[in-house]
Amino acid sequence: MQLVRFPRAPLAHLPTPFEFMPRLTRHLGGPRLYIKRDDCTGLATGGNKTRKLEYLIGDALAKGADTLITAGAVQSNHTRQTAAAAAKLGLGCEHVLVRSQPIDDPEYERNGNVLLNRLLGAELHLVAAGSDAGHAMAERAEDVRRRGGRPYIIPVGGSNVLGALGYLAAAREIEIQADAVDVPLDYVVTATASGSSQSGLVVGFAAASSRTRVLGINVYQDDGVVAAHVRAIAEEAAELIGLKGGLAADAIAVNGEFRGSGYGRPSPEMVEAVELAARLEGIVLDPVYTGKAFAGLLGLVRGGYFKATDNIAFLHTGGVPELFVYRASFA
Repeated sequence: MQLVRFPRAPLAHLPTPFEFMPRLTRHLGGPRLYIKRDDCTGLATGGNKTRKLEYLIGDALAKGADTLITAGAVQSNHTRQTAAAAAKLGLGCEHVLVRSQPIDDPEYERNGNVLLNRLLGAELHLVAAGSDAGHAMAERAEDVRRRGGRPYIIPVGGSNVLGALGYLAAAREIEIQADAVDVPLDYVVTATASGSSQSGLVVGFAAASSRTRVLGINVYQDDGVVAAHVRAIAEEAAELIGLKGGLAADAIAVNGEFRGSGYGRPSPEMVEAVELAARLEGIVLDPVYTGKAFAGLLGLVRGGYFKATDNIAFLHTGGVPELFVYRASFA
């Protein structure tokens, strides 16, 4: 798996920790639970997008860009990490933030990731729910060109084949860390939404002929939509690196049972999962991605989906700043 041929901007603190969760394992009565701490990648409280941005911004720099343009929901973790990367590298940064959540609280547009985006120097453009983010980004890019700049558009969530390369590398990192503590991993469980983290892991483990399965806990749209997007990126990544034999028919596993009433909307299961991880392991999850994904892991363990002898690693994709605008959910 030769990734050195792709331009890369080193941004992340790597390798991130790989830790056993003994109290949660005992609490649930098995399987053995581990956590991959990609909330520790750096860049303004870290998160999974940093690994993707290394390859996306590497491509931007190789093409001579001086301004990064991207989009996401108002409390997007991706935009916050993009703003931090731009600040670190001396690049301009503009965000299109879509008011996609019906949250009537002024703090939602002032605190959390919005506060950090402003602090990091990003120019923010808030648009109404249902707006075409792609079109809005193209308009921002044209405006940058009119001013003499050289824009580079990063897709929502950093989710394309270049973004997936970050998690091809992460799959290898996880394997090395698990081998170092003599843990044959059966599953990696992760939140999945825009899809490239799961895609990259799937292709990375396949390229290593690994036994590890990747299970995406869908926190976003319908399972069919998310699974199709994950597979499309994974197949493009497999082709890009020349993966022999392609992907197995069952390589993409997506479970949307734990989305609750929708993306970004709190659920009792999420609240329980966030509190349980905090009180038993001192690990802080977020309410939109890792909280629901961890609720999915807990639900599947309790429902007998896994064997008691399985070794499972939960990928912590970051997002803690979002917690502060969901305070009412934990009152």
